[in-house]
Amino acid sequence: MSFESIYIDRMAEDYMRKLIAKMPYSYRANAAAVRIKDNYQKYENKKVSVAGRIMAIRKSGKLIFMDLQDGTGKIQAYFDYSALGEKPFEKLKSFNAGDMLGVKGTVFKTTPGEISINVKAYRQLAKAIRMLPDKWKGVQDVETRYRKRHLDLLMNEESRSIAQKRSQMVSLIRKFLDKKGFMEFETPAIQPLYGGGDAQPFKVHVNTLDEDDYLRIADELYLKRLIIGGFEKVYEIYKAFRNEDIDTTHSPEFTMIEWYQAYVDYNDMMKLNEKLLEYVTKEMFGKDEITYQGNKISFKAPFKRVKFIESINEKVGGDVLLMSDDELFALAEKNGIRLAGGTRNRAHAYAKLLEVLVQPFLMQPTFVIDFPRETSPLTRPKRGNPKLVERFELYISGMEISNSYSELQNPIIQRENFEEEAKKSAQGDKEAEPMDTDFIEAMEHGMPPTGGLGMGIDRLAMLLTDSKSIKEVILFPMERRGS
Repeated sequence: MSFESIYIDRMAEDYMRKLIAKMPYSYRANAAAVRIKDNYQKYENKKVSVAGRIMAIRKSGKLIFMDLQDGTGKIQAYFDYSALGEKPFEKLKSFNAGDMLGVKGTVFKTTPGEISINVKAYRQLAKAIRMLPDKWKGVQDVETRYRKRHLDLLMNEESRSIAQKRSQMVSLIRKFLDKKGFMEFETPAIQPLYGGGDAQPFKVHVNTLDEDDYLRIADELYLKRLIIGGFEKVYEIYKAFRNEDIDTTHSPEFTMIEWYQAYVDYNDMMKLNEKLLEYVTKEMFGKDEITYQGNKISFKAPFKRVKFIESINEKVGGDVLLMSDDELFALAEKNGIRLAGGTRNRAHAYAKLLEVLVQPFLMQPTFVIDFPRETSPLTRPKRGNPKLVERFELYISGMEISNSYSELQNPIIQRENFEEEAKKSAQGDKEAEPMDTDFIEAMEHGMPPTGGLGMGIDRLAMLLTDSKSIKEVILFPMERRGS
């Protein structure tokens, strides 16, 4: 680069520095683009003030048209030389797509019928010193969309719609539970022990305490402490962290909701779960039916219920619960399931058989109920069959959405179950739950009969926005860093 080009670059940078320094600290807008267009009769010939980003510019002699995009959508700004005068009109020619303007004027329709703002005065609010992507092509590269979500949201209306629907969905979930008398609490994201699920955690080091801790994989054991402490209906919407695969339905950082209620069981949780989903879909779409990836999904309660063991037995022609370890492992391997090291146990074999043989075919909302005891160390035994536990998982379009138990309340059995998990950990199972003596001590003070449920916010958002990948509904998903 020559000295002359460096000098020119520095001059341009100095000019931009001074220009941006002149931008106002605030701007008072009193109307929004989409509300003006949706309620034209109310706004016709009324004075309005709108702020937004220039997305397109069209010039026609003594007229300039700009598409302004605010948080609700786009509206056309109409600039007439005769109304503005020479200097303000000429200044408009220095603006580019990406710059932000505040405009004041009256609402009207142009001759072709475009609802517009006839601008009488304007103020530049921000200067874009990087060009926006092509307005027709937008941001099409998938990795660029995820890495530079701000551009994706600016250029792709569908991406903005997904983000807005997810926000609406979460608000409705809170509204539903709050009306049912639940209270939302916050629990630690950094925990001395990870628990409440089968997952490999992330380790963190706390400098002040000089100790290694973990990012939570779930908040279950803390919310149960609140139940023991006297709160009878509790929930939390929170970030969970699991050191697992990144694919279309998994992310190492994801959002969950868990709720717990005293004096109820997993049957009550099923009813609450289906009523919640029916409520959310009706509020969002005006009906209890959606279309996901071309398939119609009905959220009308009650949902179908199938039994865990029976659903697998129908596929294999035998009773997996009665099989020996060797027979069960051989069956799993026959179906392409690799059980090695710490995963060579009955719990993993059962879970994987369900995942491979049953889960892909559960398109309509379906509760899979009554899991084998080995799969669920935090769950009460099935009444009448101690080989099973009172647990369900909700599947929709082949995806697990919810997981629920009649919660174990016996501290003696809980300790024994944790000890079994410790054996699995010693054998190399990286997802086995650790012994949590503090939680057992809390249970020893008396835990009421309790129903609990965890539901994936991101996967539910996938369904309700017709998104094929979890990365579409997580605004800033984890991505491999570029070289």
